[in-house]
Amino acid sequence: MYPRSFHYHRAGSLKEAVDMLGQLGEGAKPLAGGQSLIPLLKLRFANPEHLVDLNFIVGTSFIREEHGSLHLGAMTRHAEIERSEHVKKIPVLHDCAAGIADVQIRNRGTIGGSLAEADPSGDWANALITLDTTVHCLGPKGARKIALKDFILDAYTTALARDELVTEVEVKAPPQGSGGAYMAFKRAAPVYPTASAAVQLTMEGDVCKDAAIALGCVGLTAIRAAEAEAALRGKSLDEKTIATAGEAARAAADPHPDMRGSADYKRELVAALVRQAIQIALRRARGEQVGGVHLYA
Repeated sequence: MYPRSFHYHRAGSLKEAVDMLGQLGEGAKPLAGGQSLIPLLKLRFANPEHLVDLNFIVGTSFIREEHGSLHLGAMTRHAEIERSEHVKKIPVLHDCAAGIADVQIRNRGTIGGSLAEADPSGDWANALITLDTTVHCLGPKGARKIALKDFILDAYTTALARDELVTEVEVKAPPQGSGGAYMAFKRAAPVYPTASAAVQLTMEGDVCKDAAIALGCVGLTAIRAAEAEAALRGKSLDEKTIATAGEAARAAADPHPDMRGSADYKRELVAALVRQAIQIALRRARGEQVGGVHLYA
């Protein structure tokens, strides 16, 4: 199927893009990587009157470290993030970027577009919410910063105004002794995960000083598994403790049955993914070089 006709606009700057969105009204949509929007256009699930293309705006794709934080431009492609030496210092982010769909999608999709889409099956929000993440935005009233936990409000719903854009994602570098991991279970590389788990640990010797655990594809937004995190803090991470955290993650999941599996199946899957992600994150926190792993049916 072909999309309905629309007017195409090429923005020369972020401010110009914001102005265009404001002037063109409700029928205007921004175009970033297009890996979510283009399929919706083809299926006619989305029918904008105007598309504002952000791909030719200079300076919107970058990866840099500044003042103890990692800064990612909104138009930075998943593949660029995957290859970045800066990102490899925060393995949970590298795992996420490297496992998104297939190479064609990673070469076009953008981190800003993914967060703005707020797809419950997406990867970035789930990985980033385990870290201290801030989303930079630009609208008619100027720039503002929104903590990621306050940015995604519901499935496909964010704190962005209609004529506001994501400009940058800022991630505070984890402290010394930290390690993370992101794992997803998929039927095949190009499809969305059946379930995913992101884990970020900070160790002090053999004791877990802090933990963040997020669950993806098992709720309307990424779920922070608070009880699972509490099961790890202040404890040595032995097999029993890790199993307890996995069971707490199972209880936190709120999946719906679909073509990928039943609700019970997804809860079982989440518990297994969390256990494996904790084990990998722990080894990385100890300084081991452990490759990221995604599981396929």
